[in-house]
Amino acid sequence: MTDKVGVLGKKAPQRTGVERVVNAPLPTVYGKFQAVGYLDHDRGDEQVALVHGDIGSENVLVRLHSECLTGDAFGSQHCECGDQLDAALRAVVKAGSGIVVYLRGHEGRGIGLLAKLRAMALQAEGLDTVEANLALGLPVDSRDYGVAAGIFHDLGVNSVRLMSNNPRKREALERHGIEVTETVPLLITPCESNITYLRTKRERLDHVLPHLDAVAHLS
Repeated sequence: MTDKVGVLGKKAPQRTGVERVVNAPLPTVYGKFQAVGYLDHDRGDEQVALVHGDIGSENVLVRLHSECLTGDAFGSQHCECGDQLDAALRAVVKAGSGIVVYLRGHEGRGIGLLAKLRAMALQAEGLDTVEANLALGLPVDSRDYGVAAGIFHDLGVNSVRLMSNNPRKREALERHGIEVTETVPLLITPCESNITYLRTKRERLDHVLPHLDAVAHLS
């Protein structure tokens, strides 16, 4: 697998506080990846990019996936995170190349696991996901995508096709010098357990979720 500077084992000039630490093969049920591990010196987080195929430098299919233990590991239907991660990994393998950056420290849109569970408890009492964070005195969304841009710079990626429904991810990457040539929708069929959450994301967080109009019957 190669990148802009040749073999992925060679590091591009470091342009951010992100340091590439390790590159290891990772066979998965989806296909073969290289797990490229990074240390974010600014925040102290350990990050990983799952790289599939010969990614090149332009129009690379990518996903920025925020850590979600309940969705990614436990299959929670409170959100669509686990299904989106699954869909993104399948998509890059089907395309023949791409990158899924798994962003640790993004749990609960940046508030952490325990705070997210507290927010979920408030949602069970009738608050929406925005109201719940605010009721806890926490930001609605404190995620930063600078580390993802730093990873792309390190891998020699100049422009991407971004799998996301969140326009703020696109804006953040472009602020950090990564051109987004296309936004690729990553729409997951909703269920009764997450339809309210998804509608709140569309109505209050500006996520582009046109498929929700077809499921108006869900409570």
